[in-house]
Amino acid sequence: MNNVEYAIDLIKNNPYVIAQDVGFKDVRLFPHNEWMREIITGKSDYTLLAHRGSYKSSVLSVCIALIMVVMPDINIIFLRKADNDVAEMIRMVKKALESEALQSISKILYRRPIEFRETTASAITTNLYMSASGASQLLGIGLKSSITGKHADIVITDDICNVVDRTSKAERDKTKLQYQELQNIRNRGGRIINLGTKWHEEDVFTLMDNIHIYDCNTTGLISKEQLQKIRESMLPSLFACNYELRIIASENVIFTDPKTGADPELVKNGLMHLDSAFYGEDFTAWSIMNRHDGKYYLYGQMRRKHVEDCYDLIKADYERFLCGKLLNESNADKGMVGKDLRKMGIKVILYAEKMNKYMKIVTYLKAIWKDLVFVEGTDPEYIRQITDYFEDAEHDDAPDSAASLARTYYKKADNSNYVSIM
Repeated sequence: MNNVEYAIDLIKNNPYVIAQDVGFKDVRLFPHNEWMREIITGKSDYTLLAHRGSYKSSVLSVCIALIMVVMPDINIIFLRKADNDVAEMIRMVKKALESEALQSISKILYRRPIEFRETTASAITTNLYMSASGASQLLGIGLKSSITGKHADIVITDDICNVVDRTSKAERDKTKLQYQELQNIRNRGGRIINLGTKWHEEDVFTLMDNIHIYDCNTTGLISKEQLQKIRESMLPSLFACNYELRIIASENVIFTDPKTGADPELVKNGLMHLDSAFYGEDFTAWSIMNRHDGKYYLYGQMRRKHVEDCYDLIKADYERFLCGKLLNESNADKGMVGKDLRKMGIKVILYAEKMNKYMKIVTYLKAIWKDLVFVEGTDPEYIRQITDYFEDAEHDDAPDSAASLARTYYKKADNSNYVSIM
């Protein structure tokens, strides 16, 4: 077998080896080789449902790069939910194309290295590209962007269904409509390849064909110990859809049996968070949290008042508990509340919240709940709003504020690559 035959055989039969050579050492013969072979060499539409942490994106980036090398006469359109999620995949594909592994394959097949004619945050075209259409060899766009006039031989979607689809029928319907539009951009004889996680019984995956499911118990990619830790950190319904790839009913009760009565001194020198209310029925809620010996201690207050009417109370608690900083979300008021509090001598850290509120609460507050203790003096209504919280609860000010602090303390304790806003 000569070098050309060997390279072609490797791409067709054992592409996982190439992914490892690119640098993805966690890619395995099973299940990743099956996924890669189907994506690269398959002829029909293909849908891959695989659990979180299964290296779907890593595998996909190498598959796209290999298709660009071995099928230089076709173009690809890649879609994610939002425009800003696309750039990361484009970056990964470019890195794969630059790797020694793919450069070697190009030199074997074409006797020349891969070079870039076009490289932006949303598009790549290489010197191997043979199409005269004028379209980019690889174009990445957000699902909500205009696709009028665009065409591709291969259309790839990755995580176009997310937690918003789980909680909103309107979002599910919108995603379905957008997905149906993709049929118009696929060239005759082309393919649509979908990767993702199912979030709801009636989500966009009901429109997809040739579905292959790999749950956490099938792939063997996560140990039993790791799975148990993950299971304990989130709701059963979220674990079921993210890891077991099955849909079960959401729980009405999330936070049960709150621990109370801890010494208020335990939150001193902690971090404060403010969830502001302006007009309407919402509450202004503020929280102070500190962590000692693996336990999280929380103080909270809540008033059904405009945040400006609570300034004196907020400052009093800030000073009483010797808080070094107060975190304040700037999305709603462009930071005006934070500026007011700074004039009162409070050190305010403004930040733009990007995480879905429900996901934040059930991810981070849930993760620390078994180790969380409310200190004496916490408003009973604040605690009650947390224990009454469920997915469609009318009020979420207290759990939202508590979860914002839980996110910072939990991620710091977990020694992750989290960049603290503290």
